[in-house]
Amino acid sequence: MAILPIRTVGDPVLRTEASTVTRFGTELERLVADMAETMANVNGAGLAAPQVGVSLRIFTFDVDGVSGHVINPELELGEEKQADHIEGCLSVPELGFVVPRKAWARVTGLDVTGGPVEYEGTGILARCFHHETDHLNGRLYIDRLAGEDRKVAFRAMRQADYDSVVARTKAEREQSIDSIFGRSSPGNGAFATNTGIRG
Repeated sequence: MAILPIRTVGDPVLRTEASTVTRFGTELERLVADMAETMANVNGAGLAAPQVGVSLRIFTFDVDGVSGHVINPELELGEEKQADHIEGCLSVPELGFVVPRKAWARVTGLDVTGGPVEYEGTGILARCFHHETDHLNGRLYIDRLAGEDRKVAFRAMRQADYDSVVARTKAEREQSIDSIFGRSSPGNGAFATNTGIRG
C-alpha cells in the first residue's frame, strides 16, 4: 500500500465528472487500499478517487467506527435537513464553512470484487456520503455555499496568500509520504481529500 498525493483546488481533475468503473481486479484493489491508507494518514473522514488524481467513481470513508468503500455509488437523500455543521475538504485546505446537507443518506454500489454494498447513515456519515459523491460529480463543497459564505470562500481562494497555504499543505503531506516510504518522486504513485467533515 502507499500514501498518495492529494490534489488541491485548481486541479482540473476535481472539476471533472468521474467515469464509471468497469474493470475489477488487482489494480482496483490496490487503488482502494491506497486511498484508505491515504485517508487515514491525513485523518480524513472520506476520500474520493479524483482527489488522488484518478477520475473514477470510487470513494472510501471512515466515520464514527463505520468504514468502507463504494464503487459506482448511487446516492439517495432524505427530505429532512440536518443541523448546521462545518465542513472542510482535504482538497481545499484550511477553509471550513457551514454547508446545508440532508439528515439521512444511503449509498448503494459495488465493492472491489464487484459485489453489492449498501450503507446508510445520519449526521456526519450522511454528510460524508453526500460530500464524497459530490467529488465524483466534479463538485466541491464550496460550490454549495450561498450568500456571504460563498463570497468569503471564493475571495479567500483568490488571495495570493492562499496559494502559499496550498503549497504548505502539499509540502507537509509530502513529508509524511517521505517519512513512510523514503524519498518520493513524481512517478512513485500507483495513480497520480478538514473538520466537520474532511474528505
